Amino acid sequence: MGVDETPATEISPEMVEQIEALLEAARYDDLDDLKELESAGVSLNAKDSQGRTALHMAAANGHHGIVEYLISKGVDLNSLNEEKNTPLHWACLNDRIEVVKTLILAGANVAILNSHERTPIDEALSKGKMDVLDAINSAVAQVELSGASVS
Repeated sequence: MGVDETPATEISPEMVEQIEALLEAARYDDLDDLKELESAGVSLNAKDSQGRTALHMAAANGHHGIVEYLISKGVDLNSLNEEKNTPLHWACLNDRIEVVKTLILAGANVAILNSHERTPIDEALSKGKMDVLDAINSAVAQVELSGASVS
């Protein structure tokens, strides 16, 4: 095994249930439940069987407050689900303009290819979501003006 590889560990049924509850809290904008699960030791970067994280769920559903909370806790902005979609891909696909801006300003990578060889920008273009494209361009320009580089 390489340095970054960890052996596959069995996840207990209780932990699977807690991860599902965490993702449900993010999906349905329940910050109190999310914080309670975090306090109980559930990692905010935990993934379900499809590789989805709480950030994927909050981004897809436009729950800006939860997205900001997760970012403040240092979650992986570029986490890939089983189709290699990042939370930014999902925010773009679901027309979540404020979430798109927030993710990019926080450092989300706009150039990651999913399993369909599409970036978040490609996904927005393929769905004709010009408002999302405008939000991406605006956020990228803001990041570049602040001196940070955007991948």
